Amino acid sequence: MVSNKMSSRSCVRFMFMCCFMFSEEPISFTITVTSDAGENEETAEVTLKFTYVEKYPDEPPLWEIISQENLEDSYTEDILMLLKQQAEENLGMVMIFTLVTAVQEKLNEIIDHIKSRREEEKQRKEREAEEAEKRAFQGTVVTIENFLSWKAKFEQEMVELKKKGQKEEEQSGKGKLTGKQLFETDHNLDTSDIQFLEDSGNSVEVDESLFQDMDDLDLDEDDPDFNPLDLGSDED
Repeated sequence: MVSNKMSSRSCVRFMFMCCFMFSEEPISFTITVTSDAGENEETAEVTLKFTYVEKYPDEPPLWEIISQENLEDSYTEDILMLLKQQAEENLGMVMIFTLVTAVQEKLNEIIDHIKSRREEEKQRKEREAEEAEKRAFQGTVVTIENFLSWKAKFEQEMVELKKKGQKEEEQSGKGKLTGKQLFETDHNLDTSDIQFLEDSGNSVEVDESLFQDMDDLDLDEDDPDFNPLDLGSDED
């Protein structure tokens, strides 16, 4: 059994060597097929094992994937389907070279597809970042629908705040009586002024100096509106 990395150019030479080197029954061999280098020298690789059958090439050889590199399972399924299709189309002819060549072309397509997928993903993220930046700069676009929704929410919040304020006022006013209620509930207040006068000796002190300069006042007794009683009023 021989394992060899090969390109499509070396495939014919390798297959020629296989025909003469193997004498075991049934004849089988492995071939590692590698794609051309893609982005960042990235490659895809698969190792195939072929086994000749007694009636080859009138019947297709047996094959299986021994190992793979940089390939998702969906890609390996595609390769197995490709081998089956190519074998059916080339019955009656020596087909190993054709099968291997088809696999290598498929690997090249896979590398291109991986590159395209990554580029699309990169562009998608860039677009999302640009859209997010625009939304942050422009803000939310006002429509009739979102304005009415905001208005309803705002009015509901105002109602709740009003209810809360009324509740707080009611709670703060509980137990606080008016003057009338105080007199109705506390009868001691009825005699509070009388008690105050009694405690003070029921006397009022008068500052006589306030009346010593009465003669100096220029009083116009001829004024028809003059009233001596108004001299002691607070308004003058």
